Amino acid sequence: MIDRVSHTTVHERLATYPAVALVGPRQCGKTTLAQSLGGSYYDLEQEPDRLRLDLDWERVTRGSELVILDEAQAWPDIFPRLRGAIDTDRARMGRFLLLGSVSPALMVQVSESLAGRLSIVELSPFLWPELASYTSLDTLWMCGGFPDGSPLFPSRYPRWQLDHLTLIAQRDLPSWGLTAGPQTTTRLMRMLAAVHGQAWNASKLGQSLGVSYHTVNRFVDFFEGAFLTRRLQPFTANLSKRLTKRPKVYWRDSGLLHALLNVPDRDGLLAQPWVGASWEGFVIEQAIGLLSATGRPFEAFYFRTSDRYELDLVLDLQGERWAIEVKLTSAPGPDDLQRLDRAADLIDADRRFLVSQTANPSGDEHRASLDLPGLLERLRGAG
Repeated sequence: MIDRVSHTTVHERLATYPAVALVGPRQCGKTTLAQSLGGSYYDLEQEPDRLRLDLDWERVTRGSELVILDEAQAWPDIFPRLRGAIDTDRARMGRFLLLGSVSPALMVQVSESLAGRLSIVELSPFLWPELASYTSLDTLWMCGGFPDGSPLFPSRYPRWQLDHLTLIAQRDLPSWGLTAGPQTTTRLMRMLAAVHGQAWNASKLGQSLGVSYHTVNRFVDFFEGAFLTRRLQPFTANLSKRLTKRPKVYWRDSGLLHALLNVPDRDGLLAQPWVGASWEGFVIEQAIGLLSATGRPFEAFYFRTSDRYELDLVLDLQGERWAIEVKLTSAPGPDDLQRLDRAADLIDADRRFLVSQTANPSGDEHRASLDLPGLLERLRGAG
């Protein structure tokens, strides 16, 4: 089994909370990680497991063994029972591990029933530190990080990614409340792939789909709740310059993005006019995914002024502000760092990093030109 960064975080949270929710996209490895912890496992999408849990309830809640409840959102009736079991003995920690493929924003039962009793840990598809011994960074960027469609099985790309999205469009999203039909959902997925890394314009997409921008925003809320896409909010500051105020939209997994846009291989990817946006989104998601996996509080933004000073990622992390610019090149120049500094000065950034595919990183812990592994090392070491 490949070690996951979130494994340590889950252990730590189980030591201090009665229940922990491990959330993330379907097929990202939640079940494998959970079962490595031991305990009693129940898949709540399966009726036999629901019956078994119902009959075992008194025994498992009195016992000392960890109880793992997979796809907990599939059986809402379990949440009041969990609350009752926890409240009878609030001093006991590490009793329940809930796994979910939708965010707490869609898991209404979590906020209503388990507030104050549960800690949430997010698991992303594979991160580079988890796969560095098994594959190349370019292959991870090309195929994405889902375990069954990842660089560990590159021949499965893009069939696995497309089948995965079809299943989500036909089964998962409707079961979670999305009212769009599968054909509309798939069409919107491809449209979102085409605007990956661009400022969000719901009205334009709504015109293409024949629906209102309110409806498009509601649909995309479900995509975000399923951990498929991210709308990265703009950083706002009290500056004299005009700032871009619309969020940017990104596909969170690069393999899903590339499959939706019919990219056959690395050479085909590098020939695309939007390849820089793909690399940018990949770097952003690796950074945010690592921070989420380690459980540290942070806020993430992008920054852009009307006169085109920009930062692809701004992180407020443990009292420091990080300014990160992403460039798809193997030979960044002094001008690139100078432009980074000018934008970083506008937001009083404490750390500034230019991330490229350079083979010759330079700089220090606070200002550097480096590659993605170098950035991730600094993020892991911060604080």
